[in-house]
Amino acid sequence: MKAKIIRVRSAAGEYAVLSGAGILRDAAPEIAKLGEFSSVHVLTSPKVWRAVSKAVKAAIPRDVLKNVYLFDDAETKKNMRTVEMLCRKLTRAGADRKSLIVAVGGGVVGDVAGFVAASYLRGVGLVHVPTTLVAQVDSSVGGKTGVNLPEGKNLIGAFYPPRLVVIDTDLLRTLPERQFRSGIAEVIKYGVIADAELFAYLERNMEKLLRKDRDALEYVIPRCVEIKADVVSRDERESGLREILNFGHTFGHALESVTKYRRYLHGEAVAWGMFAVNMLGTHTGFTDKNEAPRLSRLIHRAIELPWWPRVSSQAMIEAMQTDKKKTGGKLRFVLSPRIGEARSIDSVSNEAVKSVLDFFLAPIGKKRAAGNEALQ
Repeated sequence: MKAKIIRVRSAAGEYAVLSGAGILRDAAPEIAKLGEFSSVHVLTSPKVWRAVSKAVKAAIPRDVLKNVYLFDDAETKKNMRTVEMLCRKLTRAGADRKSLIVAVGGGVVGDVAGFVAASYLRGVGLVHVPTTLVAQVDSSVGGKTGVNLPEGKNLIGAFYPPRLVVIDTDLLRTLPERQFRSGIAEVIKYGVIADAELFAYLERNMEKLLRKDRDALEYVIPRCVEIKADVVSRDERESGLREILNFGHTFGHALESVTKYRRYLHGEAVAWGMFAVNMLGTHTGFTDKNEAPRLSRLIHRAIELPWWPRVSSQAMIEAMQTDKKKTGGKLRFVLSPRIGEARSIDSVSNEAVKSVLDFFLAPIGKKRAAGNEALQ
């Protein structure tokens, strides 16, 4: 199948995102177009490599795949110790400034490998081969790399664009059901913030997408990438517009942090975060109350969420204080006035935030959010 090509502009130059079923087999010639590299180093995780190594080995010549480094891609291992371990492996392998790193995996693999590529010898070439829905529609595009600190998520990192992104939708066949459904949260996010037509498509075709229907994937994934490419091409370093991509993430990252990255997959935390900002928007009068239930209903159809944790509202607010959008000590939230639009604002009171958090912590709030009743 012919790949769809999406161009992304960055300060380091334009790069291509190739998307399509079975296009991994085109990876070798596409990498060759980037120029000559002294060595190629694949960074991936044991579980990903077990699932996709056969496809990768069939696509990339064996002599190129001499250097494959495996690391734990659990969110709890997304830290500086892992970065140091991988950099030392590259050093022992003789990697130099003309080497290329190929990141094969999901969001954690991409974030860690991207930061390694940005840091090792002050920067080497990077290619992403994302294998999860979250990575294919979101994290592999835009050049964000980084690792976590105990104080918060992605607090150490760099903006470092790849040279190429290869999105083979067939790789999603190996993805566990929970991982795939978690990724749908990011797909829904793109409809909310930028494309009412995409959102309506999801409302009509969610069951097809959940079945990993090829036609649905071939529409949804490139469309999400197109939206992100447009946003990051205009605001690469998140000085304004790019903040809308964090819809649901202020609450979501706090949830991940207070639960020590052990309760939720990233998309699940983002889904809870979208519930929360949906309610925050309606309570503050920013979000159209007639449209808000559409988001809640769509999330309910797509994702079965672990329950909201038994943590205080104050603990959540404190976790939000490390949010990178915060300016002048004030939290910023991305809110959607209506499906297809979003803005980042800093005029939300702490009382309004606490009210939303208290709702989810209360038993009735959990029951409503975990059931089929639309949040308003």
